[in-house]
Amino acid sequence: MRIALAGNPNSGKTTLYNAITGKTESVGNWAGVTVAKKEAELKKKYNKREMDITIVDLPGTYSISPFTGEEAITRDFILDENPDVIINIVDGANVSRSLFFTTQLLELGIPVVIALNKSDIVSKRGDLVDGDALSKALNCKVIPTTATSEEGLLNLINETIQIGLEKKPQIEPSFPGKDSKDSDTARQKFVDKIVESCQVKKRDATKVSLSDKIDRIVAHKWLGIPIFFLIMWAVFSFSIGGLGGYLSDYFNETLFGEIVPAAANSFLEGLGVSPLLQGLIVDGAIAGVGAVIGFLPLVMVLFFCLSLLEDCGYMARVAVLMDRFFKKIGLSGKSIIPMIVGSGCAVPGVMATRTIEDINEKRMTTILTPFVPCGAKLPIIALFTAVFFPDKVWVGPSMYVIAITMIVIGGFLLKRIFVWEDTYSVFIMELPEYKMPSLKYAFSQMIDKAKGFVYKASTIILVCNTLVWFTQAYSWGLQPVEDQSLSILASIGSLIAPILIPLGFIGWQLAAASITGFIAKENVVATFAVLLAVASEEALHLPGGALVQFFTPVTAFAYLVFNLFTPPCFAAIGAMNSELGSKKWLFRALAFQFGVGYTLAMLVTQVGSLLVYGKPAVGFIPAIIVAALIVAFLVITIRKSDSKRVELGVDA
Repeated sequence: MRIALAGNPNSGKTTLYNAITGKTESVGNWAGVTVAKKEAELKKKYNKREMDITIVDLPGTYSISPFTGEEAITRDFILDENPDVIINIVDGANVSRSLFFTTQLLELGIPVVIALNKSDIVSKRGDLVDGDALSKALNCKVIPTTATSEEGLLNLINETIQIGLEKKPQIEPSFPGKDSKDSDTARQKFVDKIVESCQVKKRDATKVSLSDKIDRIVAHKWLGIPIFFLIMWAVFSFSIGGLGGYLSDYFNETLFGEIVPAAANSFLEGLGVSPLLQGLIVDGAIAGVGAVIGFLPLVMVLFFCLSLLEDCGYMARVAVLMDRFFKKIGLSGKSIIPMIVGSGCAVPGVMATRTIEDINEKRMTTILTPFVPCGAKLPIIALFTAVFFPDKVWVGPSMYVIAITMIVIGGFLLKRIFVWEDTYSVFIMELPEYKMPSLKYAFSQMIDKAKGFVYKASTIILVCNTLVWFTQAYSWGLQPVEDQSLSILASIGSLIAPILIPLGFIGWQLAAASITGFIAKENVVATFAVLLAVASEEALHLPGGALVQFFTPVTAFAYLVFNLFTPPCFAAIGAMNSELGSKKWLFRALAFQFGVGYTLAMLVTQVGSLLVYGKPAVGFIPAIIVAALIVAFLVITIRKSDSKRVELGVDA
């Protein structure tokens, strides 16, 4: 049996899906979190008949007539794949809005069961929705539910399975004007009449709610942004300087610094393993993977905090706050949604751009979204913060400040460099009421992210570290080398190293770490761990540790910026290719991202060294030459674009 979950965005659909399947799909208070249908088997807890039951979570939609790409997915699945039953999730706090879509589903002939969700919020308001009266008016079962606490879900599934087994065609509603040209207006009047007879509102609509009072502060057009930065500062302080940092120190110093390597060496020596293989395993695989896994507690705490912010409804306010600024660069609040999703991982963040209808806005958002620091970049932030800025809690949050700044500046540049069609995007978003965030949901999201982090470390990063160890230990003639500078990795890094001189980065090791970072950003940390585990006895992550031989605090900050704002990992680049839809735009995007990261790192190094140390950094003259070439390129390109706009009659 196939059961489809369909409903409006922000109705609690994916929360219900996670509850009855045991999955941990992303949940958010905005449209577009679910951008493709997801399938899973019904949990045994709810499958009392022990049948083969598949639950399909469909993207949120307001109408069976699609306006966006994800709405088309929902329509096509329902019409073409003919599920046995549809569970229509109706937001009990917004019944009128939800029932428009419900009446359309009832006309398809597929049995429908209504999950009247968010019953807890309705009760809290003092409102009342008469489920029996609603069921009678729509000729279908109505089951009150609260997806967050799983209240009513067992009853919902039992009723749904029973109706699916009966296979009776759904009775469609009848109302005046249904077949007229103005059928949508007639449908809404029909819905309003049902709501009037089924819903009793005890709350005075003119009274200012607690959510409204909070929004007057946190969503204020001037106070909102500073408050957002303060919240992110608090989250990073707790994650890096607080509990997350404390646990990561233990993982780095004790677990992977002493216990695991000692146990591995003892075990391998007992087996009589050759020193070469022992070095590969301990100094290559364990040292590299351990350097990444060492920051796992920090990442888990950070994602736990971000999940709480998302679940309570605050992140939806961030999207509204950014809309006013994004409109200036040809974007809208819709673009902030992929960027918030991308703070976990750039891949789903880029994929979330498919909810944007305007092709220009979609392309710009796809190019700019990877600038947001994702989970893979957190170990780099944590490592460089620990070594060079141990008492500076502003470093982590500053990456988000720089990211937002570069998104705005990058948007202006994209708008001037390329000729976009003259379009206008409207951003409409329903703000959910604030609620107590679910610790269970935040914990499940944290565990899910931790699983992904460990899986990546034990696969991609493990393989990459093994390769890094081998290439730093052998020459092209496959002979062991005592001096790393004679190795395969050194020769590859030396080819790239001259490009980084204007940035003040000297050494093939820095180039090599950046190259591996394009495979997976965590590899930057892992590569340094492998190289320095062999070349130095100093701990990688301690203040004033082994990395000090390559960086000053200024160039360390610049290197951090360079790895965060140049193109993302290969997986995210693949997602960009899919969403941009052409190789031409993909290469444009990658060139733009590399240019932004390169220029920003160069400015940090050269300007920062003059301000902090009173003298230019290494590569100052080459940096001036490169800067002049960048300015000349931008001036020429923008002039050509302006001329083309005049020819086409398109506004800048």
